[in-house]
Amino acid sequence: MNTVLLLARHELRLLVSLALWAARRRHGAGSGTAYGYARGQGPMMFGFAFVCVVESITMSVLLRDYPAVHRVVLMLDVYTIVLVVAMHAASVVRPHVLDTGSLRVRRAAHVDLRIPLEKIAHVRRELRTTHERADGELNLAIGAQTSLTLELTEPVSHFTFLGRRRDIRLVRFHADDADRLVQAIRRAQAIRRAQAIRRARNSP
Repeated sequence: MNTVLLLARHELRLLVSLALWAARRRHGAGSGTAYGYARGQGPMMFGFAFVCVVESITMSVLLRDYPAVHRVVLMLDVYTIVLVVAMHAASVVRPHVLDTGSLRVRRAAHVDLRIPLEKIAHVRRELRTTHERADGELNLAIGAQTSLTLELTEPVSHFTFLGRRRDIRLVRFHADDADRLVQAIRRAQAIRRAQAIRRARNSP
């Protein structure tokens, strides 16, 4: 898939997320439990949107004597503001989701990684504000921080924004209620282990 098509698809997801946000709906939660992660970035994103609004007003004043250029620049500025708000909306309506079989780790509209519970070797609450890129690691910082770390028993496939495949063994990400999510993952794993033991005992 070429880069232009990937960018267009990403922008469409952002606009859909904006509509879902306005309708107070979530994407992909289904029967699982959603865990948000966007609370900490809200002020920053809206501050960025405010700066864009100020820049748009300034450009409108500077270009008032050039109506054709003014209209083009205004359209671009408005679209930029919409995309900034949509990026925050995507983080709100696309939360992490824990169900009976997997943990779905997401960041806005461009990361969506489903991790089977049986592949999670260790989960811990770990606040980190610096992240160095390393092979086999995926860092999904929100507001420059992550609060949970997952160590996996075997790699899971993650595809980057431009479609490149990476095999991931360690995932760091953020959740607004990290402690509750850690407990829920451990509880879901315990339930699956108990179910597996019962099946083994009942098998002929």
